[in-house]
Amino acid sequence: MNRARIALGLVAAIALATACTQESQNRLGRAIQNWTGSNGVLDMYAGEKLAMRFIAIDKLTTSLGTGASGEARSYRFGYGIFDENQNWVSDPGEKKLYFEVSDYSTSYVFYENPR
Repeated sequence: MNRARIALGLVAAIALATACTQESQNRLGRAIQNWTGSNGVLDMYAGEKLAMRFIAIDKLTTSLGTGASGEARSYRFGYGIFDENQNWVSDPGEKKLYFEVSDYSTSYVFYENPR
């Protein structure tokens, strides 16, 4: 009896997941990631040289417009520890900062002043 319920629940979950739109599946994936967290790293290069590194990033988020359309903005944003000495460790004095990464062809990174 229990196996039948588990099997039925599994079939229902698979059917529900395949019926969702891609965006709904992405939102579900982001919700799970937000709940479980992650330990991301964002490296930014100037040519071939590593210019700056952010560590302990939970997620990169796409901003949505405030208008009726709610369209996605052309940048991603997040919070991470600015690893000034690029040693992969959050050292004393290294702060958690806000940053934005552009989607445009002109590369830029906007970030909070660490000092």
